[in-house]
This record gives sequence, C-alpha cells and structure tokens, in this order.
Amino acid sequence: MHTNSPPGEIAQRTAVRKLTITADDADQRIDNFLRRHLPGVPKSRVYRFLRRGEVRVNGGRVRADHRLQTGDVVRIPPAHINKAAPPPARSRVDDLAASVIFEDKYLLVINKPGGVAVHGGSGISHGVVELLRAARPQFKDLSLVHRLDRETSGCLVLAKRRSALRALHQLFREGRVEKNYLALVAGDWQQGEQLIDAPLLVTNRRGGERHVVVATDGKAAKTRVKLSRAYGNYSLMQCQPLSGRTHQIRVHLAAAGHPIAGDERYGNPDVNARAHAHGLQRLFLHAQSISFPDLNGNEQHFVAPLADDLESFLQGGVSGRKRRRSRSTTK
Repeated sequence: MHTNSPPGEIAQRTAVRKLTITADDADQRIDNFLRRHLPGVPKSRVYRFLRRGEVRVNGGRVRADHRLQTGDVVRIPPAHINKAAPPPARSRVDDLAASVIFEDKYLLVINKPGGVAVHGGSGISHGVVELLRAARPQFKDLSLVHRLDRETSGCLVLAKRRSALRALHQLFREGRVEKNYLALVAGDWQQGEQLIDAPLLVTNRRGGERHVVVATDGKAAKTRVKLSRAYGNYSLMQCQPLSGRTHQIRVHLAAAGHPIAGDERYGNPDVNARAHAHGLQRLFLHAQSISFPDLNGNEQHFVAPLADDLESFLQGGVSGRKRRRSRSTTK
C-alpha cells in the first residue's frame, strides 16, 4: 500500500487493535481519537475507515462525530502509521512557541501562522500540536480544542489537560464560545449586516478530498457577517460563525457571491490570480478573536492581530485603489 510518509519517517503497518476508553479519553470525537492513534495516516483515509465500518465502537459502526465514553472498546483497523519521525527544526519550534498569546495551567492560546497545519499527517511531518509538544515536552496531553484550516491564521486554543479539553468541548456544544474572523472578499459588499443561513453538506471529491456545498439536505449552518472596511474591488468582512461546520465561512461567503480572496477551493480563479499578482500568497482568512467562560465562569477574550502577510497585502496589494470610509472598525 502506498503511504504518504515524509522523507525520513518509517512507515510501519499495524495489526488490528482494540483499545478501551479511559476517563482521560472520554467525551472526545472518534475521528480525533483515531488521528492520535494513527499518526501519519491521511485524514481522508481515517474518514474512509469510518464510512466503511472498519472502525467499530462496542462492535457497532459509528459516525465521525460520535463521542466516546469511558469503557467503550474501539476497534482500529490495520494501517501504515509513521514511527520514529525526525524531530522538527528548532527554528520552527521556537517560532511557534513565540506565537503564544496566553497560557495558564489549563490552556494555551496561540496566534497560528498561515500555512501551518494543526496536525501532522498527509505528507506533513509536523503541525501545531507536534511543534508545541516539541517546545513543551512535559505536556504529553496537549490537544486541540478546535481546528483552523492550514492556510487560516489566528486564534487557536489548545488544552493541556483532558479535563480542560472536555470542559471546553462542552462549552462549544452549548454555544457559549464566540469566534470572530476577518475575511477579504471579492467585490463591493452592499448587503449590510447579514445572517447567512444555509445548510452545508460535506461531499468527497476524487482522491478522498473533502468538499462542502450548500444543500437542503446538509447540516444547519449560520454565519453572521458585516462589512469592516471597503478596499476598492475588495471588502474586508467581519464574520461570526454561529455553528462549526467544515469550511463554513468560505462556503457561505462564496454562496453569497463574494468568495474569499486566495481561496483555491471555493473562490474565483480570476480574483485569485489578480490577488496573487499583487502579493497575496494564501487564503485571506484570519481568526481574529475567541471568547468563552473559564472554569470559574469568568469571561475570557483573546485577540490575534492580523497576520503580517495579510496586513501587507491590505497596505500594498490594494493601496492603489481608493478606499471608502470604514463602516465599522476591526478590533
């Protein structure tokens, strides 16, 4: 079987494994659990295992969003996993460690750079989790609380303890976490503040690539959007997702007729080509802030300044276009 192991990694084929869920692993999604136990296996293959029923929980098939409980027995199918991966370059570890916005005994909040995946795998040796574990080897349970696309920069929360991870996942389920993004879209936004309410369906392209479309049989998804500032042929939007669907903001804005600049999957090729010619090298999407109550009920609010490459594009790539007066301000 072909593997996507990065150079220098050793791919080892495992046998069928059956693991019993302990209290430390309880309440996490099965797909996240599998990715921890199948290092280097492409995400698309993990989801294929689930769709085909090769993964079983207590002998039964489960969906990717199934949450594990203490005492569950998980069957993990044979797979090629990466062993003995070389350590990441010290410069990469130090750069990511320098991006920490906040830290206490429960949490780490970082300003994730664009272009850095949250997890290794699918040809990526080291993502945020692996780099931070290299920087803080004492935090063996460091885990993602939520995800950002590889190209998206900004606020990313990680839990140091399983108890904190479970508590934050509960806050997400209760809708008590507020996230705000900045997105530069094509065109002159004239719709004022809008609530985009369009159900989203995840499909799979050739090769297992996940793709999301607006569909009546999709899952409910809502995003609140408003103009922050107009830049000629672009509009800088503030976006607040009220649900947490895959690629939600990207698909909703594209469906509204204003795709995000630099979005190679859902965007406009001509818009992307012009933006690239003026210096934009990636998706213009930035997780500006995240807010939630801490374990004592006190509201916590974290803000990540707009990434340097995106700020440079605003100041340089669109500087020749006349700016209209801001209708609201960024934080």
